[in-house]
Amino acid sequence: MTKKTDRFIVLLRGINVGGRNMIPMADLRTLCSKNGMTGVESYIQSGNLVLSAPGNAGSVEADIERLIERRFKLSVAVIVRRASDWPAYMKGNRFPEESKSEGNRVMLALSKRAPSPGAVEGLQERAANGERIRQAGDALWIHFPGGSGTSKLSPAVFDRLVGSPVTIRNWRTVLKLGEMTGKA
Repeated sequence: MTKKTDRFIVLLRGINVGGRNMIPMADLRTLCSKNGMTGVESYIQSGNLVLSAPGNAGSVEADIERLIERRFKLSVAVIVRRASDWPAYMKGNRFPEESKSEGNRVMLALSKRAPSPGAVEGLQERAANGERIRQAGDALWIHFPGGSGTSKLSPAVFDRLVGSPVTIRNWRTVLKLGEMTGKA
């Protein structure tokens, strides 16, 4: 009997950035396909996949983390959401006006577990240069008017205050992933 599959958006954290944690997307697509995942597509080199797999988001996260560890010898946080949930993330954008003209400066932050109580306040206290953080369900939205490259809100700060690994994608990527799943 065939297991029911679901469509997922898979976000890998911190790969192919600054020459570190290099994982060729073609190799990752092949690895996933050879391990029971279907319809595997990638978007840009920073670790965005759309695929179908049996199980739930947590089991897909664990499977892909294990595959990456085995094949690439890297420990990479993988954050997975069901494609059917993606429209709610897009509608939850807390900076819709800014997104129109600054799509690369409005970011969606997703974590393995729901953000800890007080995460938004803690992040906002550390924000500088007009950065604003808002929560919508289990997602955090950040507006970096001066760009994210010089922000003091580092990945380590996000992880510590949110309480689990966090990965961030800009609004343009959020929209593209929605298009790839047919959920935009």
